[in-house]
Amino acid sequence: MMSFVVLTVGIIFLLLLIIKFKINTFIALILTASLVGIGLGMKLEQIPISIQNGIGSSLGELAIVFGFGAVLGRLVADAGGAYRIAHTLIERFGKKRVQLAIMVAAFIIGIALFFEVGMVLLIPIVFAIALEASVPLLYLGIPMAAALSVTHGFLPPHPAPTAISGALGANPGTVLVYGLIVAIPAAIIAGPLFTKLAQKFAPDAFVIKHELTAFGEQKKFVLEETPSFGLSVLTSLFPVLMMGVTTIYTIVLNDGQPFTKPTGFAAFITMIGNPVAAMIISLVFALWAMGWHQGRQTTDMMVTVEEAVKSIAMLLLIIGGGAAFKQILIDGGISNQISNLFIHSAISPLLLAWIITVVLRIALGSATVAALTAAGLVQPLMVASNVNPALMVLVIGAGSLAASHVNDAGFWMFKEYFDLNVKQTLLIWTVLETIISVVGLVIVLLLSLVV
Repeated sequence: MMSFVVLTVGIIFLLLLIIKFKINTFIALILTASLVGIGLGMKLEQIPISIQNGIGSSLGELAIVFGFGAVLGRLVADAGGAYRIAHTLIERFGKKRVQLAIMVAAFIIGIALFFEVGMVLLIPIVFAIALEASVPLLYLGIPMAAALSVTHGFLPPHPAPTAISGALGANPGTVLVYGLIVAIPAAIIAGPLFTKLAQKFAPDAFVIKHELTAFGEQKKFVLEETPSFGLSVLTSLFPVLMMGVTTIYTIVLNDGQPFTKPTGFAAFITMIGNPVAAMIISLVFALWAMGWHQGRQTTDMMVTVEEAVKSIAMLLLIIGGGAAFKQILIDGGISNQISNLFIHSAISPLLLAWIITVVLRIALGSATVAALTAAGLVQPLMVASNVNPALMVLVIGAGSLAASHVNDAGFWMFKEYFDLNVKQTLLIWTVLETIISVVGLVIVLLLSLVV
């Protein structure tokens, strides 16, 4: 029981450091992890080793996936590929189905970009389309945010689902396939369908605006000078396609299980399905498709590379800090205690994992930190109950999106970019994220009945 008191005090302490004293999140996580380790009675010399192991095990694979993913997304954006994708889809779908077009564009672009970057790149495009179609910005903004959120929560090679897959021993390709089954309905329900409800209980937020707030200078593109739609989509989805091909291949030829000692073509397929290999190959392709093929100079592209890496450096450290906290909880014995506490419980392990992640999300704010911490807590429970690791990854991803509020950076981004007050943001953004979380939970529980 004392361990749970230590954990509770630790989470409160973490919140105080971040919210009250404005301490950098990475520093706050490492300090909290150290103090929680002491509170759990760990040997003092073991605490820094656990922190080191937590960061190392998480960032070993993630550094390339995260870093190269950021560079790939920025290359597509800076070449005008994201602009081309959005405008082509609007043209094909027509103004009557403009919400669906925006959602598909955000889904495609969101797979290659992190949530914050995707929102910054898409909102000017969404604003221009909203003016042209004479609809409120939020009418298109809600489907856009829903699509970006589901890619962030459910689909590798995004950092959170990729990191949780590694922590729980799940195949990222399998997570991706099941993740699409979860993400698409969740985005539709939290996007176009929720928009109709949001217009009723927050009507004052749905006004047509003629100026955009909270933006710096945005890069302008001439459509004819941007890469083709097909090439832009292919570049954005290249890592996803490779992981998907590997997953389908293993399902057809090996009952979905990874090959133990692959040779020949199976070895090649296994290699390209690894997230690290997929990102390396995808980045090389992106350098050609969004760079040299477009006539861009190598020096210009390297500026894009540097800017992309700078934009995610601190986020990468925060993920490492979350993994360090997770490792302290494992090595300190809390994970086993939670496992023992619920080992004979009638509650589904998937539902329990979702509840734990939601509590952490509400307390900590960061979806990624909540997901990584929850992964450490439920790992023994998953093993003891023989739960499908891919489904556990997805249910944690669902829980990590719930109830975004004032301690989440995404809350303030949404508020500022759509020029809302706090009440409106709670009624729209917080509810939107919670809908995705609940729908995700329901679909994962249904999947658990058949896989």
